[in-house]
Amino acid sequence: MTSPACGVDFGTSNSTVGLARAGQPSLLLLEDGKGTLPSAIFFHDDDDEVSYGRAAIADYVAGYDGRLMRSMKSLLGTSLMEGSTEVQGRAVPFRVLLTRFIAELKRRAEQASGQPLRQAVFGRPVFFVDDSTTADQLAQDTLGEIARDVGFTHVEFQFEPIAAAFDYESQIDREELVLVVDIGGGTSDFTLIRLGPARAGKVDRRDDILAHGGVHIGGTDFDKQLSLGHVMPLFGLGSQLRSGKDVPSTQFGNLACWHTINQAYTKKAAENFAWIRQQTADPARIGLLDELVRQRAGHWVAIQVEEAKIALSEAPATHIPLDRIAPGLGVDVTRPGFDGSIEGLIGRVERTVNELIASAGVPASAVDTVFFTGGSSRVPLLRSSVAALVPAARSVEGDLFGSIGAGLALDASRRFA
Repeated sequence: MTSPACGVDFGTSNSTVGLARAGQPSLLLLEDGKGTLPSAIFFHDDDDEVSYGRAAIADYVAGYDGRLMRSMKSLLGTSLMEGSTEVQGRAVPFRVLLTRFIAELKRRAEQASGQPLRQAVFGRPVFFVDDSTTADQLAQDTLGEIARDVGFTHVEFQFEPIAAAFDYESQIDREELVLVVDIGGGTSDFTLIRLGPARAGKVDRRDDILAHGGVHIGGTDFDKQLSLGHVMPLFGLGSQLRSGKDVPSTQFGNLACWHTINQAYTKKAAENFAWIRQQTADPARIGLLDELVRQRAGHWVAIQVEEAKIALSEAPATHIPLDRIAPGLGVDVTRPGFDGSIEGLIGRVERTVNELIASAGVPASAVDTVFFTGGSSRVPLLRSSVAALVPAARSVEGDLFGSIGAGLALDASRRFA
């Protein structure tokens, strides 16, 4: 039997694998009957057991001793990719961690499809790394090497917003000029493209793409700013030393960002915290920081922050409970407060979209539709800000976690036909 071609969306927060059957894309069920597998690994300290996806997060939240890794895609193209981290008492290269996760993603996809998968189109952001074409190419090359290492014999790449465009195109019956807005966990990507039934069958779509671009801002950045603005001050961010100087902010930044949380548990960080304890003019708040680090609860706190961000997409206010660290500890956050934390990031997104439209050489009024995809595209300030740039366009929400995987599946079926 010929191996079918699949589309692989290895995401910062969630991953999917799609197949196109009879011209219609579908996501393979990877965990608990769902088409998404959270991009997470948990290594248990007590044995050699390794959990993935929702199970990994559940094991961590349940309090098992071990190491949780999330947002691994953010390592691609950075110097950290060549480094190692301690797992089960030994140094493990980050590249090995990514390889293990993608191998598991492939294994589950093959189990769900009932056949081997050797040909794949992988999604990639428009920019893995801003302002460095060398680092960006290295990121794609590294992901391609890992994909081949786990058994994909033929690997190609497609920009994620273009893949999302293909998914939207399968649902329309007339030609449209579409601005695709893909806000993922690690990047914001945009494509201005002509879509329609008469164009859908073409393998080469370069003439239909008016412009594409992106910026290295995503859901984890929104989480970080929400944490720094509203949560980390409870643990001493913004407090002062007895000398009158501010407490150094490096470790707070590490604790607020998914892929650097574990750096707050290193020997060097412990020495830094010990110095802060000796010099602080606010021992109560630094005491809470000590407890957070002692419990290695950084990922737990990040989960509370992420859930608050999601809640604020629907509600005008929410509460972030932090009672695991100390009884009654927590903070109320309003949507305006969240907006204030991320307005600088939204400004960069707006500039990127304006530059994209200008480079396409068409007026903003010519855009028929804004197609939103990616989990963080639901952030109200982001959605309203982007929609205001193309006021004549209608806004359409795709499958926030599945549009890219479905589009990649369509692309794979055409490329490898």
